[in-house]
Amino acid sequence: MMRAQVQQGLVLGMSTLAFTVCFMVWMMFAVLGVPIKELLALNETQFGLLAATPVLTGSLVRLPLGLLTDRFGGRIVFFLLMLACVLPLYLITLATAFWQFLVLGLFVGLAGGSFSVGIAYVAKWFDKQNQGFAMGVFGAGNAGAAVTKFLAPALIAFGSWHLVPKVFSAILFITALLFWFLTTEKKEHSGTGGATLREQLNTLKEPAVWRYCQYYSIVFGGYVALALWMTKYYVQEYGFSLQSAALLAACFSLPGGVLRAVGGWMSDRWGAQSVTWWVLWVSWICLFLLSYPQTQLQVQTVNGIVDFHIGLNATLFTVLLFVMGIAFAFGKASVFKYIANDYPKNMGAVSGIVGLAGGLGGFVLPIMFGALVDLTGVRSSCFMLMYGVVWVSLAWMYFSEIRKRPLLGKQPPATQSPFSSIAQGEEHVRSENA
Repeated sequence: MMRAQVQQGLVLGMSTLAFTVCFMVWMMFAVLGVPIKELLALNETQFGLLAATPVLTGSLVRLPLGLLTDRFGGRIVFFLLMLACVLPLYLITLATAFWQFLVLGLFVGLAGGSFSVGIAYVAKWFDKQNQGFAMGVFGAGNAGAAVTKFLAPALIAFGSWHLVPKVFSAILFITALLFWFLTTEKKEHSGTGGATLREQLNTLKEPAVWRYCQYYSIVFGGYVALALWMTKYYVQEYGFSLQSAALLAACFSLPGGVLRAVGGWMSDRWGAQSVTWWVLWVSWICLFLLSYPQTQLQVQTVNGIVDFHIGLNATLFTVLLFVMGIAFAFGKASVFKYIANDYPKNMGAVSGIVGLAGGLGGFVLPIMFGALVDLTGVRSSCFMLMYGVVWVSLAWMYFSEIRKRPLLGKQPPATQSPFSSIAQGEEHVRSENA
């Protein structure tokens, strides 16, 4: 029993560390892209493309990596994936042209596929009652985005931007070795005796999977996009230095990663639906406030013309980002609690599909952010775009899960509301105390 618990702890701990380092590498251009943008004189759209390129490959490989994890086990897939990223990461130091950064970014982006490998690997080591928390702890590796914002500016200030990929490649290589020697794999967790490829891909026909993809495109795709975008946003909107901007941007990235374990516990306690519903509402309110651009108004009064300024200062802006980062952390955990409940035998495949959707959101959104700024000149247009996407998610969830009575037709069987699981949890606590 003790040996099994030690193995569980090592698998969870080392998987979380490995995912943190992979995510750190995946988000590298959030900081590294700022000096490269100045070096190559890139416009906003080109910067968005540079920052999002690693996210593209990290997203596209999530599904095949999830399938490979179901078939061969997470340990070997995770280890080989990390090793495959070491050389392309180091070669970034030799790049001089924009296309070279894009090509190498595509290879480095493979590190982003580590999520669908690790989440399935970790989930199989825990029972259903503790899966949400365990997956939340693993998902806290999203905090690698904040690690990048702490470490990369310090390396740039100490030497130059070339030092960042050199150090990151060494860290990734050492982490891969530690992961291989400190983890293990159970035979029953892998093998070819499970579902066939066709059976795994049949999950794409289920509407629930696409709904989870939509939720995850916000709580993860939006998180990735803003983690990539906020350092530059602080520099251009509020005039901070690169180092100060990266630290402030970490106020969003850090809680968006480390608090995912709390979201997993909440999903175990009150249900995935309840947590996701409230996450979307909190995000919607925060994005509404963040969307308002800096505005100068002149009002004609009886005493003459009066000038007004309306807009968020840096402090209030950071507070709203912090709150939204917490909400996204909870939402990332709750979406995967849905998957663990509904698809325990195809966890790798479904997590790959949903992770693919979330990652594509993280790829498309930064490019759209840059295009909107180039078109409108309004930097807060990135929040306007995300506000609309969250509104779609809220409407979809309401009509598919929350609303009890259809607009036309007969009353359907009673479904669980987002409040019923909370009420059941409170009743369970009262009965235990009694």
